[in-house]
Amino acid sequence: MLQIEGMVEEVIYENPENGYTVCDISSGGQLITLTGYMPNLTEGETILVHGQWVTHVEYGDQFKVEYYERKMPSTETEIEKYLASGLLPGIGKSTARKIVELFGAEALDVIEHEPDRLLVISGLSKKKVDAIYKKYVELIGVREVVMFFQRFGISPGSAVKAFKLFGAATVQMVTENPYVLADKVDGISFQTADSMAKELGIDQNSFARVSSGIRYLMQQIGYLNGHTFLPRSTVVGQAAQFLEIEKLVAEEAVAEMLLKEELVLNNMGEYDALYLRLFYDAEKQVAERILEMSQLVFDTNHQELQSLIEEVEEETGIHLAEAQMEAVEAVFENSAMVITGGPGTGKTTIIKTIIALMERTNRRVMLTAPTGRAAKRMTELCGTEAKTIHRLLEITPGIDSVGTQFARNNQNPLECDVLIIDEMSMVDILLMHSLLDAIPRGTRVVMVGDSDQLPSVGAGNVLKDIIDSDVLTCIRLTEIFRQARESMIVVNAHRINRGEMPLLNDKDNDFFLVTREDPLSLPDTIADLCARRLPKAYGLTNLSQVQVLTPTRKSLIGVQNLNAVLQDALNPASPDKAEKLTQRCIFRVGDKVMQIKNNYQLEWERLSDGEKGLGMFNGDVGFIIDIDNRSQKVSVVFDDKLVHYDFLLLDELELAYAVTVHKSQGSEFDVVVMPMFETHRLLMTRNLFYTAITRAKSLVVLVGQEEYIKAFVDNDNIQGRFSGLKDKLQIF
Repeated sequence: MLQIEGMVEEVIYENPENGYTVCDISSGGQLITLTGYMPNLTEGETILVHGQWVTHVEYGDQFKVEYYERKMPSTETEIEKYLASGLLPGIGKSTARKIVELFGAEALDVIEHEPDRLLVISGLSKKKVDAIYKKYVELIGVREVVMFFQRFGISPGSAVKAFKLFGAATVQMVTENPYVLADKVDGISFQTADSMAKELGIDQNSFARVSSGIRYLMQQIGYLNGHTFLPRSTVVGQAAQFLEIEKLVAEEAVAEMLLKEELVLNNMGEYDALYLRLFYDAEKQVAERILEMSQLVFDTNHQELQSLIEEVEEETGIHLAEAQMEAVEAVFENSAMVITGGPGTGKTTIIKTIIALMERTNRRVMLTAPTGRAAKRMTELCGTEAKTIHRLLEITPGIDSVGTQFARNNQNPLECDVLIIDEMSMVDILLMHSLLDAIPRGTRVVMVGDSDQLPSVGAGNVLKDIIDSDVLTCIRLTEIFRQARESMIVVNAHRINRGEMPLLNDKDNDFFLVTREDPLSLPDTIADLCARRLPKAYGLTNLSQVQVLTPTRKSLIGVQNLNAVLQDALNPASPDKAEKLTQRCIFRVGDKVMQIKNNYQLEWERLSDGEKGLGMFNGDVGFIIDIDNRSQKVSVVFDDKLVHYDFLLLDELELAYAVTVHKSQGSEFDVVVMPMFETHRLLMTRNLFYTAITRAKSLVVLVGQEEYIKAFVDNDNIQGRFSGLKDKLQIF
């Protein structure tokens, strides 16, 4: 690794969020361009940088900085240039000159240790001096944190995040307990904090380490697998193995965390259920609110309601079937209810009828769904605007990645009389808690979803638990209507759900199997279908019309391999397409990408009207329109939203030519292509296959062998989730 020392001549670009900087330094009579994470550089200061030379296609030779050391200005000339740079508020060129003339080479020491001495300089009031001191101490603090973190291989970007969270006490706090980084700073893993702790001599049996490891495990094997709790014995056993400690040490840490109320123990008969406090509170409060709503029944004049329904039927040309009529009447009678059914069973017709009836009776109706695509589809089908749950609840700034804050809550509730929630199978326990908290008492809540689909990506089994508890009125729709029966997608979805093989390859229909015996041929066959055969046969002109779905991330037919093959076929490299190489893949202008984690602080701007907002969510799909290597930004358009991703955030994106079935929930695509070959048995389940094909609107193409279709259909073993909502609904 090379090193260069020089004085900063000009800061060309700086990202204030993470410290990524492009600057010119003078060294040995040469002007050298540096790029890297060097927060708060100032013209006039001297730095020693370590890194390597790179050649940028557009900007030529640059020195890419891996880490750096700062040498504060020491001569009067350097100090004056530093102070005149504009970094400190209230100091321009004239004032900088006066300060140096008065205090000479001791000027920076005066600012740090005796700032009131600056008051003798004309134009510097007490208020200005305090602001100068505060900013200077902050700059010194950031530098100290960056230097400290570099010792442990932690990036300046993460160092800046830590400083913003902990302030001037960062180094002391982290030295005493490095695990606060894993617990509090997004992007710093438990493993990184653990490695840091080892170097700092922290005892591996310390409560700080073991408790942080337990929280990490409960997130990894709990929340990320959909569980709201884990059995106590599982937590203790896994923690002992993962942390390489005795079970007694793990048990003692659990006991102390229970005393501190960081964890909650809930006896469920079969399990001693151990919860992270956040999930226990959410589950308990959701249960209490649903039970409260179940007790509220409205008096209904059935004769008047029937007359209104007949008026709506006449105006719209709709004739409600018996189960649909029952659902509509139940909405008027109950404070909360569930409508569940598969594709083609008339759920949308019911929603449209409810909207029309409520408007006739002067009730305010709001529509919502968990994802942007689901909300967009709901808007198109119902003719009334639907918002995502996050947008409906109005995300507020300054939130972390787990405990989301919303402007709408019990102190500032939603202004509606009826709330209809679509795609309820996707709603996890934390989101359900936030939503119910914002619904005013007396509002009718209609939960609509397909309980046979995969459960939510996040923790909980909300829709199924509510249905199985029998505490709310639940209307089950089973009749497939005539128009829907003409689609083999709908017919086969119901056949699969009943454990029957789908009907394949009727040339006049929309459900096909392309047989391939050799598994090695599947990726190329799928790429050929997406790039050539399907567009030619069906007139497809947009990449967003075709979606490859797969059960798994790894293996020959997994997301990672399929995306690499599909990228080459659908968006090959070209001299006029900018690229960014990451550890996982190459991102290229024109690529189809997906947001793979909730980020409540990402800013977006709506292209159609300039509206700005916060939050991009797990499963959002868009296209890269620009990659700017100078500013370290990737610009992505999600439907109508423009988002600029810093390069440090690219781990939140992945290619989306192929996505897992789980990630496709709530979306609808013109065409779904899915490989049919052997993968892990836990993934070859009937409800996963059912969820996949119900994402298709016009065409399903399976690629592989019929025996694996049968394996999916026959496997009705659904992987269980540890969820206590049903239990709480039945006990409270």
